[in-house]
Amino acid sequence: MALFPAQAAHAGDAGQAAPASEGENRTGDQDVSRDIVVYGRGLQQVGTATSGSQGVVGYADFENRPIARVGELAENVPGLIATQHSGEGKANQYFLRGFNLDHGTDLAGFVDGAPVNMRTHGHGQGYLDLNFLIPELVERIDYTKGPYHAELGDFANAGSLAFTTKSRLAHPMAEVSGGSFGYVRGLVAGSGELAGGTLLGAFEGTRADGPWVLSENLAKFNALLKYSRANWSLGLSAYANHWRSTDQIPERAVASGQIPLNGYIDPNDGGRSGRIALNFNGHFGRTTVAAYAIGSRLRLTSDFTYFLNDPVNGDAFRQVDRRGVFGGSVRHEGGEGALVWRVGGDARWDHIGQVGIFRVANGVVTGTIRNDRVDEVSGGLCGEGEWHVTPALRLVLGLRGDVIGYDVRSDLAANSGKGSAGMVSPKAALAWQVGKGVELYANYGEGFHSNDVRGATITVDPASGAPQGRVGVMAKSRGAELGARIERGRLTASLVGFWLDLASELVFVGDEGVTEPNAATRRFGTELSLFWKPVDGLTIDGSLAYTHARFRGVDADAVFIPNATPLVLAGGVSGRITSRLTATLRLRHFASAPLTEDNLHRSSSTTLVNAGAYWDIGRWRISADMMNLFNARDPDISYWYASRLPGEPAGGVEDRHIHPVEPRQVRATLRYSL
Repeated sequence: MALFPAQAAHAGDAGQAAPASEGENRTGDQDVSRDIVVYGRGLQQVGTATSGSQGVVGYADFENRPIARVGELAENVPGLIATQHSGEGKANQYFLRGFNLDHGTDLAGFVDGAPVNMRTHGHGQGYLDLNFLIPELVERIDYTKGPYHAELGDFANAGSLAFTTKSRLAHPMAEVSGGSFGYVRGLVAGSGELAGGTLLGAFEGTRADGPWVLSENLAKFNALLKYSRANWSLGLSAYANHWRSTDQIPERAVASGQIPLNGYIDPNDGGRSGRIALNFNGHFGRTTVAAYAIGSRLRLTSDFTYFLNDPVNGDAFRQVDRRGVFGGSVRHEGGEGALVWRVGGDARWDHIGQVGIFRVANGVVTGTIRNDRVDEVSGGLCGEGEWHVTPALRLVLGLRGDVIGYDVRSDLAANSGKGSAGMVSPKAALAWQVGKGVELYANYGEGFHSNDVRGATITVDPASGAPQGRVGVMAKSRGAELGARIERGRLTASLVGFWLDLASELVFVGDEGVTEPNAATRRFGTELSLFWKPVDGLTIDGSLAYTHARFRGVDADAVFIPNATPLVLAGGVSGRITSRLTATLRLRHFASAPLTEDNLHRSSSTTLVNAGAYWDIGRWRISADMMNLFNARDPDISYWYASRLPGEPAGGVEDRHIHPVEPRQVRATLRYSL
């Protein structure tokens, strides 16, 4: 849990952000809560941040920015890439600091104080699905990188994202969008005063076919109710989605003309998901509390190897996950002057009613590979002290302790069991303001990500019946970072160099129902980010991240980490053409990456350019976005493995399997504000 937002989010406190009244009349201090506070990259971080890689992004930073899918909100974090290898209803694939984070294994996500990552999940450990977010209602995104922050525990090795939704809108609004490939979206949202507070409500619906030969038939619905008072809020959100998937396809099938680049192999891939959440946040003096209750469902059918393992019925499988997640956190700050201390704790219970994987033929379940019920409970305590050694020098020392307990009840008794694990993680930060608007940082921290606890109790491979080794519940990380930040007038920039070791990237392979041990890894690299307003009405931003990622303790010909992208480049320019018209042009590039440990097979690089134009005419707003402006045919993601198509050898064919970026498409939106 993000227990200490004072570090990552101080710059977003109302006292430091410029409120935009947007038509509201201020009549004194009593009406301050009526103002709309606009957060953004222009908020001051020097003097409050404790690392050069953390920051805050506000809605003002991405309001005029083409977004093809909700998960791309995460790309507001410098150096982070969000892709998709399947239907739009799944969690995205995330890449950051040389990690293929799969669907969130080392990237911690939070929305209004509640964790998004799912432990011991049916599709992947740390599953981070952001599809329930409504972009227009995101107020700010606070982000960190590295295991240096005491308030963050599980999954935060590469970084963290904390989304905060709006409490009120300046005006009620209704908007409708339409675009290529059957894309239709509608949104109604508004807020009003109620019983001394503010009630916000929103409903969103999306329908899309996608650019695929197999129509995606996506139907997504989101709803949000949020009641806010001066020092607390209560939110209720609901999400439902179903879709058909075009998963990654073998390149040989495209080269032979069997299918086009946007074609499919198995027409039965797809899924449905749902989520309902209730969350509370309160600020009482110097104490902050949060509580949440979440219900989550996923049913996902996939087929990656076709007829490799079962030449008669095929290799398709279905993953199922049904759970409730309950928890909360508390944080208190004390001290004043030169010494400030913060303590906190969090607790979480994942009550997993079903997590299973099943054999499928022609879209119908034909057998069970593994089916479990799991209870996983965790608790964390953290504390830190911040000492202002001098007015320009701050020293922060922190300590965090985490415990995870679990009870796995498997359909195969030999794979059932109970247990627990714990870890203590020290943190340290030094921030030195060497001049006006210039600060240097040094950080060290240890952290962890949890593994699927089914891997801690397994003894038998559920598919083959062969003996299977167990793995630990926690994989430890150690990292350090040196950084610099400059905030001078219209320019904000940061430069960091980092190192991160992961003792073992042991994971439970949900696609197979077994554990797969990986060697220890080491990553080091550098990141540069820039935000510049050279003149009024013109904004330029950019980021560049380079990472050297390798396995440790392995043979010299097997040191490369698959999908560890070494270079990420992103940036854009946004300009106010007239008082009513704004235009945006954005670039996103991630370089070729190894697909195998020997580096003999690599992915192709991917470069996308998006453009947008936005007209504000009174109460009307007209938006036109063009994604993939130059109609690139690059892969959104690539893998190397063996699969078998009909008529191929029994052992299959090793090949690169790709999911292409979506072709050029246009979307137009009309919004009316009441």
